[in-house]
Amino acid sequence: MSAAKPEIRLLSETDALAVLNDLCEALSDCVDDGASLGFMPPFTPTDGKAFWEGVADRVGRGEVLLYGAFIGDRLVGTVQIGFASKPNQPHRADLMKLLVHRDARGLGLSRMLMAAAEAGAARAGLSLLVLDTAAGELAETLYEKLGWQRSGIIPNYALFPDGRFCDTVIFWKALS
Repeated sequence: MSAAKPEIRLLSETDALAVLNDLCEALSDCVDDGASLGFMPPFTPTDGKAFWEGVADRVGRGEVLLYGAFIGDRLVGTVQIGFASKPNQPHRADLMKLLVHRDARGLGLSRMLMAAAEAGAARAGLSLLVLDTAAGELAETLYEKLGWQRSGIIPNYALFPDGRFCDTVIFWKALS
């Protein structure tokens, strides 16, 4: 990675489509690394195109906040805030798809993305965020360190890309 200082940006629909290849590469890299993200191998960067175009569309409709971590002009990480669609849940959202490409790990990008997402959610008037993550993975520890509260574990909730069952931990965080 270049020596450029990492930068976190809130992406518009147009911005997301402009970095579509980088978004696809980051997702593919994380799936290849074994992350349980809803996709199964074989999974190439091209396979993520429809997913990210859908995210960009939801950004354009105001249903999702999409943050990107950049080193220079290259997007190397991302996270989303998905607003709840139920009329009785206008105060909450789901934190989704925290991804950092293996080339850019160890730079604090996950923490930076989480801070930006939480601040953006608060600015949007939200008071509660929820997320789920694979039990026993590094992200679980990260969320705990960032003050997220564990609600519980759902056994055999999903599959890892290698086909093993994956328990899922549900977390929540109140925003001030």
